[in-house]
Amino acid sequence: MSDTVLKELKEGVLLLTLNRPNSKNSFNLEQWTAFAAELDAARENDDVTVVVITGAGNDFSAGQDLKDYGVSGAAHSYQITEKAVVDFDKPLIAAAKGVAVGGGATILFHSDVLYVGESLRMRLPFNSLGMAPEFASSYMLQVLIGPQRAAELLFTTEWIDADKALETGIASRKFRDDELLQKAMEKAAEIAQLPLTSLLETKRCLKTAHKAGIEAALKIEREAMDRLAGGPASMEAMMAFMEKRKPNFRNLKKK
Repeated sequence: MSDTVLKELKEGVLLLTLNRPNSKNSFNLEQWTAFAAELDAARENDDVTVVVITGAGNDFSAGQDLKDYGVSGAAHSYQITEKAVVDFDKPLIAAAKGVAVGGGATILFHSDVLYVGESLRMRLPFNSLGMAPEFASSYMLQVLIGPQRAAELLFTTEWIDADKALETGIASRKFRDDELLQKAMEKAAEIAQLPLTSLLETKRCLKTAHKAGIEAALKIEREAMDRLAGGPASMEAMMAFMEKRKPNFRNLKKK
């Protein structure tokens, strides 16, 4: 069992904690795989009624660990996790504080209830990396906050603090960091008192209408990623990161 994802089950509530705090819980191949495995196991376990996801330490997740970028099997592990999150059919509550960037943000859009801490700093950096959205975020964000707000956040890659996450509708509630997880667990415990059969049907009712949109978004995002990966913009972004400078995309040709 991997220690990159910790689990604790109590009275129907399964707490999953991303556990790479020294790397801001960024996802390496092992953590992508472990997180997917825990979600898949929770789907099949009748003792689990609600899942709460959070991050160890001060952050939720900084997204993809760049040390694993391009490592053999990394893309496959990511897609396994993507499927596990999209297919998860029980109530999913997220408690996020600190950094939530890239995949560390887009996972949150698939939670049924998102509580955030006052330190939240969320970002969708894909355009600044010369890449396309992921995790069906190009669809899910529109569902959450509407097309114009979604377009603004995706196009600009601006930072989203806790107040903006709450104001736009990305999050449902904001709490002090030191009470965030407790509040999420209390809500999960409240939900866990209800019959699993009806909770499953309620989630199916909530999600079925979006299934086609999510699947279409996943397909077009993957195709876009394939076109852009290794292109001039993504290479410029990577070089700028390594050289610790601001990238210059102005003179790049369209590809």
